[in-house]
Amino acid sequence: MTTVHTHDDLTARAAEADAASPLHGTRDRFALPDDVIYLDGNSLGALPRAVPAVVDDVMHRQWGERLIRSWNEADWWGAQTRVGDLVGRLVGAAPGQVVVTDSTSVNLFKAVIGAGRLRPGRTVVLTDPDSFPTDLYMTESAAALAGLEVRRVHPRDAVAAIAEAGDALALASYSSVDYRTGELWDLRAITEAAHAVGGLACWDLCHSAGVIEVDLDEGGADLAVGCGYKYLNGGPGAPAFLYVASRHQDDFEQPLTGWQGHAHPFEMRPDYEPAPGITRARVGTPPLLSVLALEAALTAYDGLSPADVRAASLSVTGTFIDALDALGVDLPLATPREPERRGSQVSLRHPQAFAVVQALIARGVIGDFREPDIIRLGFAPLYVTHVDAVRAAQHVKEVLDGREFERPEFAERGAVT
Repeated sequence: MTTVHTHDDLTARAAEADAASPLHGTRDRFALPDDVIYLDGNSLGALPRAVPAVVDDVMHRQWGERLIRSWNEADWWGAQTRVGDLVGRLVGAAPGQVVVTDSTSVNLFKAVIGAGRLRPGRTVVLTDPDSFPTDLYMTESAAALAGLEVRRVHPRDAVAAIAEAGDALALASYSSVDYRTGELWDLRAITEAAHAVGGLACWDLCHSAGVIEVDLDEGGADLAVGCGYKYLNGGPGAPAFLYVASRHQDDFEQPLTGWQGHAHPFEMRPDYEPAPGITRARVGTPPLLSVLALEAALTAYDGLSPADVRAASLSVTGTFIDALDALGVDLPLATPREPERRGSQVSLRHPQAFAVVQALIARGVIGDFREPDIIRLGFAPLYVTHVDAVRAAQHVKEVLDGREFERPEFAERGAVT
């Protein structure tokens, strides 16, 4: 009975926190099943209710009726920079510095080579050995083509490594949040160190855009990349974004010189001339259905400030951690307890983490697993409430206490884990 009473008390306090939250009621902006606690928005965001009607209009009216005229009438042509400015508002970038285009991988490729060209004669690129694999793969590939040397240095050691590289440093390229553990890194300090030796800094915002006060402009970032399908809720395959600080745009030479990045795309000139501003970061014809779905999805942030979203994120993740403690869940936290070091997820360690996650999913608590032993739970504060956090903690306890993760069906892996 003690646990039940503890749980009831936790739930009551969580309900009070929800009622007082600046994000109170924003869950209604999403089409989520009532019986699901969705803790995987850091892999694929939930569906905002505004999206289906917009996509239906794009398909049936803009495309179906107006056909090619919609490139002008509906400003399909300007969608990539128009939506880029909406993303920019959430990541602290003034208008004209963000374009929605391509994938994170492709944009990182552009950023690494573009940075090398902005800093000719410098040869060193620093990046985190624990980065999401695409960051490592694309950085190595781009660096090989550009004649750059990649040094894999942990974020904790980056400032010292930058000083050691000195005037050889071209770029320090780091993720804002560790995708496995949820630890938030001090990219401002890394950026300041890079600038002190004349280098550049690129920030990967895949696990922070939409939930953390990023402040690209204020933080001095030179370049940044991020995806549209996680916390920004743009849907599966949503386009990513690329930020190029305005001070670099006139000299930014990205390597994928497609026709939509041309200064005069409809004059069909045989030689490439980059467009002014952030438009030069475009490549080919964008997936308009996805771009416009992302535009509609971003309306879920209407009336909300990044500061309010961040405060709610910290409150909800803190509630989950406190609930685990109060319920006696004895699993190591991979995520820092200190709010200033935490992104918008809580990761736990368990030797059978995959099976634990599958057992939770069977209960309607959808999270995910990362090798080798990470139970990764993302808390998108626009639709994950404090009450959800307490309920999720109770489910974790019951899965562990009942050893549900030992059921053989929870060891079976699909193509996507």
